[in-house]
Amino acid sequence: MSKGGGRYADAGVDIEAGDAFVRQIMPLVAATARAGSRPDLKGFAGVFDLKACGYADPLMLAATDGVGTKLRIAIETGRHDHIGQDLVAMCANDLIVHGGEPLFFLDYFASGRLEPSVAEAVVAGIARACKAAGCALIGGETAEMPGMYAAGDYDLAGFVVGAVERDAYIDGSKVSAGDIVLGLPSSGVHSNGFSLVRKVVSDLGLSWSDSAPFASDLSLGEALLEPTRLYIAQALSAAKTGGVHAIAHITGGGLPGNLPRVLPDGLGIGLDADAWPLPPVFQWLQQAGEIDVAEMLKTFNCGIGLVLVVAPEAEAEVRAALAAAGEQQVFRLGTVVQPAGDSGPRVYWPGDAPWSAS
Repeated sequence: MSKGGGRYADAGVDIEAGDAFVRQIMPLVAATARAGSRPDLKGFAGVFDLKACGYADPLMLAATDGVGTKLRIAIETGRHDHIGQDLVAMCANDLIVHGGEPLFFLDYFASGRLEPSVAEAVVAGIARACKAAGCALIGGETAEMPGMYAAGDYDLAGFVVGAVERDAYIDGSKVSAGDIVLGLPSSGVHSNGFSLVRKVVSDLGLSWSDSAPFASDLSLGEALLEPTRLYIAQALSAAKTGGVHAIAHITGGGLPGNLPRVLPDGLGIGLDADAWPLPPVFQWLQQAGEIDVAEMLKTFNCGIGLVLVVAPEAEAEVRAALAAAGEQQVFRLGTVVQPAGDSGPRVYWPGDAPWSAS
């Protein structure tokens, strides 16, 4: 057995390629600059100057997330342009529920072997989403780990940090019976429930290149890769009215799992089953996958991506703020109530159950 002469590249890690990739994405990172950031990627850690943002008495907020098995569709279709927005949105939408402004973002991209064109497409999507969210991409990590990932596979994680003035922090403590529940539409499945989506597709024997049954002008892969919406501008605009008592990002767990997280003890939410339409992608999933209503509701957002709990007297002002921020459609989903008992669900439909089979 020969000794010596081994190189890291022979083991599957190309340092030179990694360095070249960092140089390649530096213009993308620089384009996300905002007050407080120094996005040059030359240091060992990203730097952010909170004082430059003008906060007087801030609370720091942080969130981290990934995009789940939606990545498999991106990998198998070779469409990597928008998965970066999913990553930023899944993190930043969690942060804004407390009224916080996203300030900076870091990403983690891991693969068995770095494919620069794929990685650049992903980071370009991250950078575009960061710019749209008003937060700077100040650093990240690109890891080559031979033996950990199959050829062509990669994984993503994101980390966002933001701030909110102490007296503007939203924690749901002001929610009371009679508050109005408003919902903002999702752009589709967003980034939750894709293990079930992929099972339905597999069970039906469909391929990603087939025409989408619910959107005939798109392939199935294109339609399902519709990126997660960014709700930053809308949420921050609404929060400034002072009439928003709570905000919930509707991710894994759906409406029944996420709405109770922003409710004080002893309160529930009664939802109107006819308040919003079930989008075509969810109609198709429910019917083709033979998924019952309860499973749909706890697995998917079912057409609602963000929920705001609003004081009744502030509803008109909040709606105006949402419209000014570009939101074209707002659904009045229901109201905050005091349930008759403590043992029942905290999110329920006083009338007919939604989308009951018929």
